[in-house]
Order: sequence, then structure tokens, then C-alpha cells
Amino acid sequence: MPHPRSARRDLLLALAAIPLSLALSTGAAQKLPTVEVFKTPACGCCDDWVKHLQANGFQVTPINVPDLAPVRARLGMPAQYGSCHTARVGGYLVEGHVPAREVRRLLRERPQAIGIAVPGMPIGSPGMDGPIYKGLQQPYDVLLVQRDGSARVFASYHKR
Repeated sequence: MPHPRSARRDLLLALAAIPLSLALSTGAAQKLPTVEVFKTPACGCCDDWVKHLQANGFQVTPINVPDLAPVRARLGMPAQYGSCHTARVGGYLVEGHVPAREVRRLLRERPQAIGIAVPGMPIGSPGMDGPIYKGLQQPYDVLLVQRDGSARVFASYHKR
């Protein structure tokens, strides 16, 4: 028979573990980092992309800047991958209208890279998919931007 103090200690340890196991099972331990979005004040599609991220569980801090090009250069995203907004999250940059699921994947896989980008502003991408576009969809790729400035396809959105 176990010693009474040992049994009580085991019981207390088991009870102490319950909140942790509940947090893990409910996803509370998987909190997403805040996304800082650098954008110009009048850009409606940037605001729509922010709403897309928020709808997908991200906390977002929009930061209005008069000109995005110097900010993008200062942060380290090569100009050839540019779009209308640049974001910073979890040590990575996210350029343009990247779907939230690819941002989650980037944070989950943690590749050696500057970040991910959807160059330009393809119609049908998050933030470029409002009623004004009448359901039009342009194919596009999400690029993984390497530290040397090169890129490779991270995800393709060619058929929907």
C-alpha cells in the first residue's frame, strides 16, 4: 500500500495537470502571433486583407505609412515581390494578398526564409475578392522568398 503522503502528492500532481491538458485540447496553447501590417491609409484591399486575417484567428495591428517602398526595403523584402502591403509576423515577412492558411503553414513549418509573397494584386486572392470583382479569379502563386532574394513556389492557386 502506498504511503498516504505519496498518494496525496500523486493526486495533487494529477489535478495540477488538468488545466494544461484542457488548454492543449481546446487549442488555447496554439495562440497565433500578432501580425503587423504596413499599408497606406486609403488602401481598401489592404483593409480587406486585414479582415481576412482577423476572420482566420489572427490579431492584426495595421500601421499606416505614407509610402510602402521604403518600409519594404527596410524590412528586407526584395522589391520584385512587392504588392500593396507588407506584414511582419513571427520573424517572417508576408508580402501582398497571401491566404491566411499559407501564413499559418509558414509559422508551423518555419522554413529558412525571409517570408512569403504574392507579388502584384491578383484578383480572387484574399482582399482582392470583393463583390466588385464579380467572382473573377486569376491564378497566382505564393512564393517562399529566400534570404538570397530568390524564390520558389510555396503554394499554387491555379484552379479553384
